[in-house]
Amino acid sequence: MPAWLRTGIAAVALLAVAHPARAQTYPALHPIPKTTDAAELRRAALDREVSERFRLGIAALARGDWHAAAAEFTRIVTIDPREPKGSTARYDLGIAQANLNDDVAAAKSFAAAIALDPGFLAARANLVVVQMRAGDVAAARGSADALIARAPLSARARYVRGLVALRAGDAATAKEDFGALLERDPKYATARYDLALAELDLGRTADAERELRSALELAPTYSRARFALGTVLLRSGHRDEARAAFDDVARTSQDLTLRNLASSMREAIGPR
Repeated sequence: MPAWLRTGIAAVALLAVAHPARAQTYPALHPIPKTTDAAELRRAALDREVSERFRLGIAALARGDWHAAAAEFTRIVTIDPREPKGSTARYDLGIAQANLNDDVAAAKSFAAAIALDPGFLAARANLVVVQMRAGDVAAARGSADALIARAPLSARARYVRGLVALRAGDAATAKEDFGALLERDPKYATARYDLALAELDLGRTADAERELRSALELAPTYSRARFALGTVLLRSGHRDEARAAFDDVARTSQDLTLRNLASSMREAIGPR
C-alpha cells in the first residue's frame, strides 16, 4: 500500500499535559518547618522548589512555551521527588520534549515515568506515539502490546496499537483492533478509514470500499478517505467514479499534498 494512504502516527495527539488524577499534587506549598535541623530544612526547601517549578512548568505547557516547560521539569527530575510527583514530572517533561520534536528524549522520559509508575497509561500511550514518530517500529509495537496488556478495554490503546500494526505490516492485528473500536463506537469515521487500509493489505478490496463509504457517510469532508476510495474504485475499474472522487479531493481538501496527488490521479485517468 502506498505510504500516502496511511494514517500518520503524528496525527495521534499527545494526551493532555496534566494527568487528571495527579493535577492536585502540583500547587501545594509546604510551610517552613520550625526546626534548625539542616537536613530537614533542605528537604523543605526542595519541596517548595518542586511545587513552584510544577506551577511554572504547567503554566508554560498551557501557553505552549515548550522550552520553558522542559527547563522546569528537567530541574524537578534532577531533584527526583517522591511519587507521584516523580513520574508526573517525567511525563510532563516528555510532553515538552515531544512538542520540541525531540522524540528520542521524549521516549526516554515517558519510559522513566512508566518505570516509576507501571500503571501510568497516559505515559504508555504517548510512548508509543513518540517511538513511532522516531521510526522505531519494533519498540513501538512492544510498547503498544504492553499498553493493551495493561488496559485491554482502552479505546486509545486499541487505536495506537492498530496504527502501529498497520505500519509494521500486521494487517490482521490492525483489523482486530479497529474492529474492536467500531464495535463500541460504529460512528468512529477515522477507525473505519484505518480498518479499510487493513482490509486493503489483506486483499479484501470490497470490504475496504464498504468501510471507506461508511467513513464518508459519517464525515463527508474526510478527504483522505475520499482519496483512498478513489484509488479503490480505480483498482476495481470504476474510472468515472474514481475521477469524481479525485476531483472532489482536488477541489476541497485542505491538505496541499493530498490535493496535488488527487489532481495528478484525475489527470492520469483522463477525460470521460
